[in-house]
Amino acid sequence: MSAALIREHQSFVLVIDIQARLAPAINQHQEVIRRNQWLLGIADELAIPIWYTEQYPKGLGHTVDALMTWQTPTNTLEKSHFSAWDEPSIRTHLSEQTGQRRQVILTGTEAHVCVLQTALGLLADDWQVFVVADAVGSRRADDKAIALQRLRDAGAVIVTSEMVAFEWLNDSATDRFKSISRNFFRAPV
Repeated sequence: MSAALIREHQSFVLVIDIQARLAPAINQHQEVIRRNQWLLGIADELAIPIWYTEQYPKGLGHTVDALMTWQTPTNTLEKSHFSAWDEPSIRTHLSEQTGQRRQVILTGTEAHVCVLQTALGLLADDWQVFVVADAVGSRRADDKAIALQRLRDAGAVIVTSEMVAFEWLNDSATDRFKSISRNFFRAPV
């Protein structure tokens, strides 16, 4: 699929494995979590579906508390494969639940393992994949940088959280833009 603007009615967010026991080991983990909070808050305001994965939660814990505001038992998918797309139940669930939405906004950890492998699987099945550079992380900065380059080379579109938000909003003359602008763009992001 060719790159396009992100459209709110064509996209959903997939948060990969930002879990309690893994997050502290991630380089700049607090910033990664903060960017996810910001983006998920806007997604929620715009009624854009949000899905979470958790890799072996018995060992790695559940999603970090800071991101649980938007989490429910029905939008949380457990996995053992590094690629969420290789998990048959997740592939089936997302394919059924997302309808015509073929743009995946991908965030999470680790960029060079689970995010990378999930994105490559989605790309192979002709989904448009947008990896949010400031909302993904790895334990080592080099791993993240190389993962983002590999993803770009494979056809994923590398974006920032602000790019996603402004593409979802599309028009500054709307009341919802003004509301979101007041609530999310006032302080430095």
